[in-house]
Amino acid sequence: MTVSIDIGEVTSGSRALMDLEELLATRLLVQGNSGSGKSHLLRRLLEQSSQWVQQAIIDPEGDFVSLAEKYGHVVVDAVGTEKDLQMIAGRVRQHRVSVILNLDGLDADRQMKAAATFLDGLFDADRDFWYPMLVVVDEAQLFAPAAAGEVSEEARRRSLGAMTNLMCRGRKRGLAGVIATQRLAKLAKNVAAEASNFLMGRTFLDIDMARASDLLGMERRQAETFRNLERGHFVALGPALSRRPVPVKIGPVETSGMGGSPKLMPLPEQPKQEAEDLIFTRSAEEMVTPRPRLVEPVASTDDVLNQLTSAGDAQDADVEAPTNLLDFGERDEVIDRIISEILEEPEAAFQPIASLYQDFQVRCRIGKLVGGAPDLQSFREKLSVARAGVEKGDIDDSEWQKAELVAHELPEDMRGVYLLLAKAALAKAPCPGNIALATAYGTRSPGRARWLLSHMEERGFIVCATDLRGNRIVTLTDLGWQTAPGDEAAA
Repeated sequence: MTVSIDIGEVTSGSRALMDLEELLATRLLVQGNSGSGKSHLLRRLLEQSSQWVQQAIIDPEGDFVSLAEKYGHVVVDAVGTEKDLQMIAGRVRQHRVSVILNLDGLDADRQMKAAATFLDGLFDADRDFWYPMLVVVDEAQLFAPAAAGEVSEEARRRSLGAMTNLMCRGRKRGLAGVIATQRLAKLAKNVAAEASNFLMGRTFLDIDMARASDLLGMERRQAETFRNLERGHFVALGPALSRRPVPVKIGPVETSGMGGSPKLMPLPEQPKQEAEDLIFTRSAEEMVTPRPRLVEPVASTDDVLNQLTSAGDAQDADVEAPTNLLDFGERDEVIDRIISEILEEPEAAFQPIASLYQDFQVRCRIGKLVGGAPDLQSFREKLSVARAGVEKGDIDDSEWQKAELVAHELPEDMRGVYLLLAKAALAKAPCPGNIALATAYGTRSPGRARWLLSHMEERGFIVCATDLRGNRIVTLTDLGWQTAPGDEAAA
């Protein structure tokens, strides 16, 4: 069956038709400066062919997500780990779902890695799922650069390899590459050379006009044609388009992009004084909140002597023995309250355990704690949990008990850190940052927090991963819980 899609009209007045089956076999290259209408052309092609063939769009600017509402594309945001993205790509081929890989918000390095991971997932699908698919890559010079740029060498190598596989070896796997670029000189030659169909739009640089005329088999003196093209006008050539170069005007589209060309609008009318106030006066949102200064009251000599006397009297007093089981229940509450009071003092969370335990014993004697102060090991465990600020709240007790059982297999000073991760995972909250983990351990060092995670990962308690946006995800292996992505540098 031959399927022809209408992309516009030829200058002679006839319709410009593209043979979709031939396009799947021979691929397409679109070139044009910014504002020449490349995205409009791709949108027209996608809209006209959506009912005939599965589509995957690599969208670096989030410009094509508007196709989802009208044509049923699924938007795949670049979140999660690379393994997650590769598995999604495999399911896309298996279930023949048209998708848009939205890379908006990622820096260039992560965009290249995400695109490479997704394209590799499409390419590595099982042979049973090699259904025909149009793979549209907008701004292809970002993913297949002709020369090394500011991105890492690993990202450039992976992205270039994935684009090369798409254009050189993708046909046998049903993948038909449609790539669009602003400048042919910036696009890797081995990627551009595999296309047999071309739509060349407006360009101004001599080197790009020369390459465009060479690809279309035009004489060098005809290269000036590309400088005079209007927006939305292209020169078409290829087995799926025309056997000779023909000018084409791209037809209208039914959806619109997220961006678009800027429109002129009048400036607001306002006196000069008001304009100066607007730009030189800070708004309420911009006001800097002064850091609160901790002023410790200076104790008098009498206060110090009274405290020492009270502590000595409490030490000499006999500790009351518990009379019933209720006293033991109240005992835990009193211990938790005393530890909370200790940690409320400035810098208490970072003091040595020996100093804190000594202060704890004194407070237990002053409060006449039933049964006496617990030993150092028990205090260390309770202090670790209190440092982490773990409060169960509305968490299911049965689930929380599982986390406490696993935490008891760790050293006492690490249990609070594990429970802090467990609470975040159970609540689907972002993974705590290094500062929060370090504070739970009793240190200010973010490096110590990273060491803690590495230590627990080596012992099999957790698995750490980084998503495509650079955020950390922690999976608790024994429980099967996973935190939401979180910035490890967050305060």
